Amino acid sequence: MTDTDLVVVLPGITGSTLHQHGKPVWEPSGGAILKGLRTLGRSLKQLQLPAGVGEEDPGDGVEAVAVMPDVHVIPGVWSPIQGYTALLNRLERMRDEKKVGKVLPFPYDWRLSNRYSGQRLAETVERELGRWRESDPSRADAQVVLVCHSMGGLVARWYIEKCGGAEVTRKLITLGTPYRGAAKTIDQIVNGVTRKLGPFAVDLTAFARSMPSSYQLLPEYACIDHNGDLRRIDEVALPDVDTGMRDDALRFHRDLAAAEVARPASQQITHAIVGTRQPTASSVRLTPTGIEVLDSLGADDYFGDATVPLAGALKHTVAMDDKEIYRIVDRHGSLQSNRVVLDQVEEIITATQIKFRAGPPAAVRADAPELVVLGEPLTVTADIEPDSSGRIPAVRVTLTPAEPAITAKPVARQPPIRNGHTEVTFTPAQPGTYHINITGTAPGSPIAPVTAIALIWAPETA
Repeated sequence: MTDTDLVVVLPGITGSTLHQHGKPVWEPSGGAILKGLRTLGRSLKQLQLPAGVGEEDPGDGVEAVAVMPDVHVIPGVWSPIQGYTALLNRLERMRDEKKVGKVLPFPYDWRLSNRYSGQRLAETVERELGRWRESDPSRADAQVVLVCHSMGGLVARWYIEKCGGAEVTRKLITLGTPYRGAAKTIDQIVNGVTRKLGPFAVDLTAFARSMPSSYQLLPEYACIDHNGDLRRIDEVALPDVDTGMRDDALRFHRDLAAAEVARPASQQITHAIVGTRQPTASSVRLTPTGIEVLDSLGADDYFGDATVPLAGALKHTVAMDDKEIYRIVDRHGSLQSNRVVLDQVEEIITATQIKFRAGPPAAVRADAPELVVLGEPLTVTADIEPDSSGRIPAVRVTLTPAEPAITAKPVARQPPIRNGHTEVTFTPAQPGTYHINITGTAPGSPIAPVTAIALIWAPETA
């Protein structure tokens, strides 16, 4: 029974607003991100952590206040994320329908170690679940359902396996969680996080390298192409990588994996929803100037959700072709807003089918720049796979404003497709946040919709 359970929602990295000594230092959304790009480096410098922070609270007066409602991103640190309003609204509707007992968003300081955040989660759940159970006799046996996006799944897993959460957790649902890390994090730490935007440059390298959470997103799987062989990150010397933080991050992953293998019930409560069929950094190759990011893993391309590769999205005990994995054709930052994902979350929680779906859809692999200066072209490329009949279906690409301040209307194009490939270029007339939706051209189309996020920046108005 889940109708009295406490559902706890954990966002991913950058997905919680942060205040310092009571004043907001990270709570941008949509246009606010763009307006703050000039000062982003200075703002985030306040959040840079001291060397050797380890598992401790740095004592800098920063606290997590709320879960991000809409689009948020730190360019180069992680992908743009749609926000958590759609997910929270679906769960609140389930509460109103008495399918769950209570919904509790759990914001956390995403800069810090996931071990630290896991312990904070334990303290919060112990307090809130105790209050919930005591509030009515019918809730005495209530348990916890954890719904987690991205890095939030790592926090929840540590809570379950290392902080006593296994005793009260009924289900763990993860959306795009990097169970074994993401190769793009190597790029961030080794090559640095520098973005040139028109006449301005933003350098967030020191900030990104200071966070234990960044290191805990490094890939644990063998992903470094070394003379044709794949090596792990502790088997090859990588420039500008703090080896102490690297080794501690590997211990984090390996301790979790060992605990889950030793407790078979871990597999029974875990439900992983992963994004697939998107071009995704899966491995890296050393070059004279840093590293080169590759979409393939050796001779294979398993794709992923454009942020987390399939090799990083699955546990050690799960095979790449495991049919029990919930696979959704969409990008990382949109999983928690995808209607099919939300249906799947409800099905997992209630153990009842919400919607019948006939056969696998035709997949679209989409790619688009995340940040463009106003006046520059915004080019979207897509590769469309054949449907079940072997035909390549037509697609519609729509650029839709994602915030009320943009008065422009959505622009839709149906581009020609050649050998399964197409591209379309937009020229947005206003700065702001946009959704790029790739869909079929008619009701009942076999295309699985894919959504990307683009931020259009105007330096003169920022």
